[in-house]
Amino acid sequence: MFIGHYAVGFAGKKLAPKTSLGTLFLAAGLMDFLFTFLLLCGVEHLRIDPGNTAVVPLDLYDFPFSHSLMFALFWSVLFSLLYCQIRKYPRGSLVLGGLVFSHWLLDLVSHRPDLPLFPGSETMLVLGLWNSLAGTAAVELGLFAVGVWLYASSTKAVDRRGKYALWALVVFLLVVQIINYQGDPPPSVGVFAWVGLSAWLIILWAWWIDRHRRVRGGRGYY
Repeated sequence: MFIGHYAVGFAGKKLAPKTSLGTLFLAAGLMDFLFTFLLLCGVEHLRIDPGNTAVVPLDLYDFPFSHSLMFALFWSVLFSLLYCQIRKYPRGSLVLGGLVFSHWLLDLVSHRPDLPLFPGSETMLVLGLWNSLAGTAAVELGLFAVGVWLYASSTKAVDRRGKYALWALVVFLLVVQIINYQGDPPPSVGVFAWVGLSAWLIILWAWWIDRHRRVRGGRGYY
C-alpha cells in the first residue's frame, strides 16, 4: 500500500492530538523506510517482476528484518519507547507503536505470500488484496478518505499555509497513487530504493503543515 499507510497516519492525529503529523507519518511508514535503507545496503532484496500482482510489479522475496512479524513487533515497541522517552507523552507513544504495527497489518491484507513470521521462517502470511486492482483501489482510497477527514475535522488551520498546504499534500498523494496504479515498473531496484527514500520529503511536508494547524479545542505538541 501507499496512501493506505498515510491514511492511518492522518487518522492518528485524532487519537494523539499532541503528536505531530510528521511523526505520525514516520511511524506509519517506518517499515518501508527501513526496507529501502536495507535494500540500498544489500541486506534485503527484491526483484522487478511485472505481473507479480495486479497492482505491484515487485517480487518482495527477502525483507525479514523490516517486514517479518517478529521485527514488526520489535520496531513498534522500540519506536513507542523512544518517543515516550523523548516527548513524555504516553498516549502518543502508544498510538505511534500502533501505527508502526498497522503497517504490517495493512501489508498482510495486500501482499502476496511474502511476509515471514521471523527471519528464516518458511511460513508466509498474506491475504492477497493486490491480486485485484479494483479491490485495492477501493480499500486504499476508502481508508485515505476516512483518514484525511479525521485529521481535517480534528484540526484547524491558523493561517493560509495550514489550509492550502494540507490539501496540496492530499492531492499530491492521490496523484502519486494513481501513477502507481497506471505507471510502468521502476527501471531498477536502485531507482526504486532511492525514490522510496525521497518519501522523507513527505514527512517534512506533514510536519510543516502541522506547524500551521492547531487541534480543535486545544493546542498541538510540536
